[in-house]
Amino acid sequence: MIVHSFPPVIDENSKLLILGSMPGVVSLRAHQYYGHPRNYFWPILYEVFEHRAPDTEYERRLAFALSHQVALWDSIAACEREGSLDADIKDVVPNEIPALLRRFPQVETIVCNGGKSFAELNKHHGKTHEIQSRTVIKLPSTSPVPTAQYRGLQDRLAVWKVIETLV
Repeated sequence: MIVHSFPPVIDENSKLLILGSMPGVVSLRAHQYYGHPRNYFWPILYEVFEHRAPDTEYERRLAFALSHQVALWDSIAACEREGSLDADIKDVVPNEIPALLRRFPQVETIVCNGGKSFAELNKHHGKTHEIQSRTVIKLPSTSPVPTAQYRGLQDRLAVWKVIETLV
């Protein structure tokens, strides 16, 4: 099945661009970045910046991100994928991240939410001036799927706290 990502959430104050790979099935159905209730993204973002639980309303979550100079998008514009796993992604069409960065030159840092986002960014745009002139950081995926190194929220939060220093 061919799936498509969402438009970027960004404004003229954004200094940090967080790139996912491709929203999962639940997020695509809800038409929300990190829309799966078990994904750690929103709890991490709120804990890092205000040490509180996320707002329940999606629009307030987006406003929260923007108020902290955080923009959201995905490395992948479209791909073939059954289910939600990054490992199942095929036939990638990348998002035009260099064009977005030309439009919003104040973005200083790109944080890739997981290895697939990082790999696709580098594969398609890594040699461009727009990427090379910025700091690019790969952080562990906020997916709730445990890995050998990251078992749950607290493991990921400890690493993701670095974003507080980037804005």
